[in-house]
Amino acid sequence: MWRMPRIKILLLLLFIFSCVCSSIRAAVSYDDKAIIINGRRRILMSGSIHYPRSTPEMWPDLIKKAKDGGLDVIQTYVFWNGHEPSPGKYNFEGRYDLVKFIKLIQEAGLYVNLRIGPYVCAEWNFG
Repeated sequence: MWRMPRIKILLLLLFIFSCVCSSIRAAVSYDDKAIIINGRRRILMSGSIHYPRSTPEMWPDLIKKAKDGGLDVIQTYVFWNGHEPSPGKYNFEGRYDLVKFIKLIQEAGLYVNLRIGPYVCAEWNFG
């Protein structure tokens, strides 16, 4: 069961994410065949980069390689056990600087699929 502080942090994350993305303006819709972004049908290619598994210095190169490889979307979990290592103690620095990671993806012209949930199913202990 979610405790109230986690809900507040989740809302804070969503607010931060919306602020980061506020400079991106896109009309997004869907018909029976595809997603439509700015009037153009798109098939988005996605791949995962898990930000805590690399250093912030590595992120720009990883994102560039993903884009050069044809990806449109970077998908990542939110690794909550890293962001809240103990109850009420929060960490959004270094490898856990989620805002910096999302901004770098935005600067590269890619989209983010942010997987917010209580559990990470990616071979991550206590995720």
